[in-house]
Amino acid sequence: MALKWYTTVIDCTDHHAQGRWWAQVLDWTVAFDTDHEVVLVPKHAIEEGGPIADLDTWMRRGQGLVFVPVPEGKSVKNRLHLDLAPHSSQDRDAEIQRLLDLGATQIEVGQNPDEVTWTVLADPEGNEFCVLSRRDQ
Repeated sequence: MALKWYTTVIDCTDHHAQGRWWAQVLDWTVAFDTDHEVVLVPKHAIEEGGPIADLDTWMRRGQGLVFVPVPEGKSVKNRLHLDLAPHSSQDRDAEIQRLLDLGATQIEVGQNPDEVTWTVLADPEGNEFCVLSRRDQ
């Protein structure tokens, strides 16, 4: 038996703003929004709708992101971050520019831009994430 990776929880000072920002970045849907959490899921997860009784189908449904409010701000580099990748048919530089236009910032965390195939960005609250090279798998 295996457990399912269900969500990744992200602490933030403004969970509503962070949830809306990441929903735009990923083109996901806000599935739940309260004073205690904002839950994002891929759009197809909502479209499928309803409970899933079949274990195999349930295990294949994608993960979500949960944003929860915390009183303290971010103070050090994240120990965990998200890697985003454009499809091989997409313009990677245009996707990075779209993220910057939405409010991301490009940051340095010790990587040598001449030696890596990814770009490190931070969301509006400073959480690092990477945009990888284009992929088709």
